[in-house]
Amino acid sequence: MTQNEAREVSNREVKSSAFTAYFSEPKNAAQLYSALAGVETAPEDIVIRTLEGVLFLARKNDLAFTVKNKALVIAEHQSTVSENMPLRSVIYYGRTIEKLLEPRALYHQKRIPIPTPEFYMFYNGGTAQPLERVLKLSEAYLEKTEHPMLECVVKMININLPAKHEILEECRPLYEYAWFIQRVREYQEEDLGRDESIRKAILDCQREGIFAEFVREHGTEAVNMLYTQFNMDDALDVRYEEGVEDGYERGVAAGRAEERAEGELRLLRLLIRQVCAKLQRGDTPDKIAEDLLTDPKQINRICSAAEACGFDENAVYEKLQAAEEMNKGQA
Repeated sequence: MTQNEAREVSNREVKSSAFTAYFSEPKNAAQLYSALAGVETAPEDIVIRTLEGVLFLARKNDLAFTVKNKALVIAEHQSTVSENMPLRSVIYYGRTIEKLLEPRALYHQKRIPIPTPEFYMFYNGGTAQPLERVLKLSEAYLEKTEHPMLECVVKMININLPAKHEILEECRPLYEYAWFIQRVREYQEEDLGRDESIRKAILDCQREGIFAEFVREHGTEAVNMLYTQFNMDDALDVRYEEGVEDGYERGVAAGRAEERAEGELRLLRLLIRQVCAKLQRGDTPDKIAEDLLTDPKQINRICSAAEACGFDENAVYEKLQAAEEMNKGQA
């Protein structure tokens, strides 16, 4: 694959992540559940239940499958640990169950048997995390009770290769996935760009016979998914909103103008990064403003600066700051 082809693939949107596609193969899902539950599971025991367009994501939720119709596994793969994982899982569970049941059956007097839900989050981000962690829906409740009437428990499992969680030894597909992610991260630490890091990691996988079957079977689509998985557009949308809240909340709570100013500058950098990524993907300023729920005038200023600066985020930031200072001086 050439650099131009890699860049083209990197900027293309797809609905399914590599993790989703990889573990939506029954043989891989069966090995994963065997490692999670400690029970022998065959590919024919697995039925994939993954839904599309859940919550605010334009891609599929990472993974959902039933095992012998007795267990319903709902899982996400994340590079950050979100405290809202239990809430997302509850919503996803409800929508999944709706697909499994006949709506009129809910009003029958006889109890409806349903598969037992299990919730997991597979973490492989760069921030240090314990091998395992439990996240509970009740931790978000404004009023805490000893026995909440609705609870959802999500088990976070750290699948970073250096963490050496035992599940990586018990589930070969998960190990190979973690191996690939770790190799990409190592190349990035050598100051290689994202696309080049992924390209080299794919070549390493082919040489080592790791993750190679998935890439071979899915061809260009698999490579597309691998590139897209490292696209930060979705995450930046969320981080931008959270940054606005965090910056202003800290500023208001502290009562200091410098806190608010610091938050605003940090948010500007995030917004610039987001706009540059969307421009390079081919989005128009109007679409970007609509997607980000941001003042079109501000988006147009960033777009103009981005094109003038060759999409160099630091140069765009400096150009905008210089223009702001000039406007202040004229005022």
